[in-house]
Amino acid sequence: MPATTPRQKIKQVKMFGKEFVEVILTGDTYDDAHNLAMEDCKKTGMAFIHPFDDQQIIEGQATVGVEILQDSKEHIDYIFIPVGGGGLAAGVGTYFKQMSPNTKIIGVEPAGAPSMKKSMEAGKVVEMKKIDKFVDGAAVQKVGEITFEVCKQVLDDLVAVPEGRICTKILELYNQDAIVIEPAGALSIAALDFYKDKIKGKNVVCIVSGSNNDITRTEEIKERSMLYEGLKHYFIIRFPQRSGALRTFVDTVLSPTDDITHFEYSKKNNREKGPALIGIEVQKKEDFNGLVQRMEENGFIYEYINEKEDLFRLLI
Repeated sequence: MPATTPRQKIKQVKMFGKEFVEVILTGDTYDDAHNLAMEDCKKTGMAFIHPFDDQQIIEGQATVGVEILQDSKEHIDYIFIPVGGGGLAAGVGTYFKQMSPNTKIIGVEPAGAPSMKKSMEAGKVVEMKKIDKFVDGAAVQKVGEITFEVCKQVLDDLVAVPEGRICTKILELYNQDAIVIEPAGALSIAALDFYKDKIKGKNVVCIVSGSNNDITRTEEIKERSMLYEGLKHYFIIRFPQRSGALRTFVDTVLSPTDDITHFEYSKKNNREKGPALIGIEVQKKEDFNGLVQRMEENGFIYEYINEKEDLFRLLI
């Protein structure tokens, strides 16, 4: 498995596998781990069981669709299925196309790793060189050859959901419904906002595919959610190097509901102005415009870094 795999998932694998399983952590992505596993199989002669690009694995995952239709008392209008390598979507999608052909089948990918979407657009399987690994259960650089061909036929639509929106949904499910869910598991529910007009009054099923979420990831999940919702903003602000400059900023720029959540500043006496990295949390998305306006009115020179990906990743 990739070295970025949550500890809870590693412990679960060891618990179920007991002495029959050896866990080797390598690389940053599923694809890195896959490549090493293939090399090991060539050296040892052991069999490789693919997690998604295998006919029997796809058939096994299709049993999720069997259970859904067995439990459903009414016609299902929409089913939302998370997509990583495509095994679950291929299996469940195939079964639904045969047994419930009027159901709309929607595949859902993380926006930072839309490998199936890119392949669909290209008309062939493509390998993404760079992906966001946050949704570890569904972040693959390359989907399966078999799953791609099947998904082309069975998916009615494919949507990519921003990681920040996924984080918002994880927090909502935990705080409102006491449901613990991992990023890949939240994919299908997070996609509902993008279909709210189409699914109104319809019977909808979302496949929630995983609850391996380490508590140590909570701060990152909260941060990503707030950034996506427009509630957390980072600036590089050049303060005059004189006493009271920060107090002036707090008194004239921040509103009573704004909160400084991050502050880094080093005073350099040989410079007239010193840069500070400041993170500010606002209460409502609309409060951002007023914050920027007050900075400009009071002569504070700033650089907004939320939208500068390389600089943001370096500093934050």
